[in-house]
Amino acid sequence: MQGKNTPVPNADRSAAMRSRLIACARKLFVANGYAETSTPEIVREAKVTRGALYHHFKDKQDLFCAVVTAEAEALAKSVEKEALAAGQDAMSAGSLAFFQAMSKPGRARLLLIDGPAVLGTQEMARIDAGGGRRTLRDGLSSAASGLEPAELDALADALSAAYDRAALAIAEGHDPDPYVRAMSRLIGSLKSG
Repeated sequence: MQGKNTPVPNADRSAAMRSRLIACARKLFVANGYAETSTPEIVREAKVTRGALYHHFKDKQDLFCAVVTAEAEALAKSVEKEALAAGQDAMSAGSLAFFQAMSKPGRARLLLIDGPAVLGTQEMARIDAGGGRRTLRDGLSSAASGLEPAELDALADALSAAYDRAALAIAEGHDPDPYVRAMSRLIGSLKSG
């Protein structure tokens, strides 16, 4: 007797296909870079048709934006989780969590090199605004109380740039310990200042 196959709803199939395309594209973008990754390679890796790719994404850049957005969201979730668990020492825990999350192979390339180059700094700022930048701003709001909103935004921008530069150096093979200590010292000075 044959078992009944439960049909998978279209929305679930669509979400699974999108996830598969994003995962396969991520793998290729990390290995080859955006410019050297072609859509035929992506569909071959995902074992789908070009039509399936273009059903879900308007072009390679749209798919890349989805990859970068997913990467930024995963980064923000990791940092938020550690910061929330730390309670009073959320900024220090978040700082360490950022460096740990950025150590995922390819993440620095996607978020800090190819992302701005392909999508532009404004689009990257928009992607980051709801994730990592918001988390950093919230942490700074607690750690460095008394700042006006414009100053808090400026501090979050400046500190974000420092974190990004440190993450790039670590991704390029520099010893992470001095960067972790330097950012910890900087965070500590905000608390006491």
